[in-house]
Parts: sequence; C-alpha cells; structure tokens
Amino acid sequence: MEPLEIIKNPQSKENIIEQLQDFKKFMMMYSCAIKEVRTKFEVLNDELSVSSNRNPIQMIKSRIKSPISIIEKLERKEYEVSMHSILTNLNDVAGVRIICSFINDIYDIADMFSSQDDITVLKIKDYIKNPKPNGYRSYHMIVEIPVFFAECKKDLKVEVQLRTIAMDFWASLEHSMKYKKDIENTEQIMKELKSCADLIAKTDLHMQNINNKIAMA
Repeated sequence: MEPLEIIKNPQSKENIIEQLQDFKKFMMMYSCAIKEVRTKFEVLNDELSVSSNRNPIQMIKSRIKSPISIIEKLERKEYEVSMHSILTNLNDVAGVRIICSFINDIYDIADMFSSQDDITVLKIKDYIKNPKPNGYRSYHMIVEIPVFFAECKKDLKVEVQLRTIAMDFWASLEHSMKYKKDIENTEQIMKELKSCADLIAKTDLHMQNINNKIAMA
C-alpha cells in the first residue's frame, strides 16, 4: 500500500512506519528542490545588489503542498494516488514565490533564472499581460531542476510565481476570501476585489514609469 493510501485510510496498519518513512523521504526531495531554487534567486539578488546597487527581489516565500491537498488534487484530476503519479502529474507540489519591486524586475529576474543551464522551463503562464477574469496577476513558471542526493540525482518540478508587492498583497486577500465560508455579499466583495486589482495594475505601471525616469536622470 502506498503512503498516500495510508493517509487516506488511517485504519490500515500494514507496514505503516516503513511506508510513512518512504513518503517523508519523498517529500524531503521536494523540500531540497525548493532550497536549490531559493538559492538561485538569492544569488541573483545579491549579484544585482552589487552591479545595479539595488535589490530587485524584496522577499522569497516557499511552500510544500500538504499530503491531503496532494490527494485531493490527484483525485480531482482522476489520477492514480501514488508517489509516481505525483512526480508525473503534479507541477505544484513545491512552490516558490518571488516578490519584486517593479514589473520590469519580474521579467528581468525570470529571464536570468530561466537562462541558467541547469534549469528546464516546462511551462509559462503570464497572468500579468493576460490577467485572470477575477483580476489575478502574476507570472508563473513550471521549471525542472536537478537535485543531487547521496545515491542519486532527481529532476524535480517546482512552480515559481513572480509578482509585485501590490500583486502579492491582493492575492493574499483574494485567497482568504476564496477559502472563507459563510461570507455575505460575496458577489459585491468580488467586484470590489476586481476593482482593486485593476487599480493596483495601474499603480504598478505608474510606479514603473516613475522608476524609469529616476533611473534615466
């Protein structure tokens, strides 16, 4: 029985310690992939702080999907619930979020990161140029990165999201709205959030233009 099946069926006792240990090791690999990606962005930020005298990256956040969230997504997409299925079918078990000062920083940092020879870009979704209907804006990349362990090398997928400070603030509020139950006037709140998203987008562009003028002065 797979470790994920044990989580789904906690009454099962067959080899539970050994299999949960296997799953713990499996998730540890994704944690290491996050460390690899975080380090790459930290190095880029340090280098740019010297070469351009500023830090374009304001914050780096990361997370690993919970086992329950993994199971729910596999079942929702009608995939087999197994560790092999996770490796094959899920792109967002490991996630890294990069918070930048300006929109141009997002594209510059993304280009620098993706040009590194050990990074394979599998998919890009630009929700800044093409926002979601609810107003969500962010730049998404699914990348594959090699991680070296004591006895093997694993190519692991990591979802990278790049957004401005204002975009991240909006997304956090929208996320809390999405998972909050029993909210009154939901439609009205969603309209207000969409209006805020549009205003934030205009502000980000305005701030970018001001920064360009300062840089050229």
